[in-house]
Amino acid sequence: MKNGVVIVGAGHAGVQAAASLREEGFDGQVILVGDENELPYHKPPLSKTFIKDAEAKPQPLRGEAFYTGSAIDYRPGVRIERIDAPRRSLDIAGGGALAFDHLILATGSRPRILPLAGSELSGVLSLRSLADARLIRELSAQSDDVVILGGGFIGLEIAATLRAAGRTVTVVEAVDRLLGRAVAPVVASHVRKRLEAIGVRILTGTSIARLEGENGHVSVAITSTGERLPARMVIVGIGAVPNVELAQKAGLAVANGIRVDHQMRSSAPEILAIGDAASYRHWFTGGDVRLESVQNATDQARLAARTVTGHVDAYSAVPWFWSDIGDMKLQMVGLTAGGDRHVVLGDLPDNKFSIYHYAGDRLLGIESVNRPGDHMLGRKMLGAGFSPTPQTIAAGPEGLKAALAAFLESEPARAAG
Repeated sequence: MKNGVVIVGAGHAGVQAAASLREEGFDGQVILVGDENELPYHKPPLSKTFIKDAEAKPQPLRGEAFYTGSAIDYRPGVRIERIDAPRRSLDIAGGGALAFDHLILATGSRPRILPLAGSELSGVLSLRSLADARLIRELSAQSDDVVILGGGFIGLEIAATLRAAGRTVTVVEAVDRLLGRAVAPVVASHVRKRLEAIGVRILTGTSIARLEGENGHVSVAITSTGERLPARMVIVGIGAVPNVELAQKAGLAVANGIRVDHQMRSSAPEILAIGDAASYRHWFTGGDVRLESVQNATDQARLAARTVTGHVDAYSAVPWFWSDIGDMKLQMVGLTAGGDRHVVLGDLPDNKFSIYHYAGDRLLGIESVNRPGDHMLGRKMLGAGFSPTPQTIAAGPEGLKAALAAFLESEPARAAG
């Protein structure tokens, strides 16, 4: 390959793709392009330790020596303006071009824009990048009153972090419960109770009508019921949208993300897409999904590298997610849409339990709070295609391990896969 591989996007997906190309023996040119002027970094800590600790540093995904030692040409602060797919070339904003044999789009997603009067005021922020986290950290040190719009993972992680730092925090969620698209109602209710117990105020079924400010800085968030919430800082966490504009302008198929096949190839086979920006037909559910998680990003990156190097593996990774909210480590494995019953293992009052979701007799997924062993075992069970009975679950982890071992012994083909 004369021009090698160009990777656009230097987050978890892009960096893993570069690393995996070398691990797969690819010896051509690898160029990794990122639009931030930073060494690529871990994003999950930004909503937790980073924003509450003035001394916290970003955690690099790989040290500088990795890029030079692996002959990966990392180019920070570069924005790609256009993909010329027929010519296999990228136009760089400000001038210049990059030729490629294969292109991997790891463009990620961005916060959903808030269509709200007053959203242009200073102090109204979203969290997606290190620069955002630095702003939130700086402003939160001067802000007693914080309003968070959105009761998803990011909003609740920040709420718990800032409340622990002594701020007055109000979470405003438009639908009638927290984490509406992410977890079962029993988990959402538990999270709400734990947050309210530490002093986070939560308003569900409520929206913000407008924001008001003083001297150009936000000061009040006015709810749909007319309540005026003091707010020296407003953090918007109402979801994310995939960055598909480059792909769309290049004529690639797009539908809630850049459409890819099971080898991560877009509608132009020499262009692949991975991570938050990619949508695909999921092997487990049979439905079209776009997953925003570090696991999905890194697993798809590994597969994309194998595709580029001539392998024909299909994407079959078991999806899993996590979130740290106050004293709760939430871990989710599988995709639970379409479930019709569930089994609870553990004790909600002890803040340690797991919810096993079923569709008929098929185990769809597991949501765990402070039970990491259940989560790890669940990943093994779903990866093997094993659905324990509710009675086996009730026997506890040791019974589940024994049942899984027996299943694998009787299903050697599954075990090998």
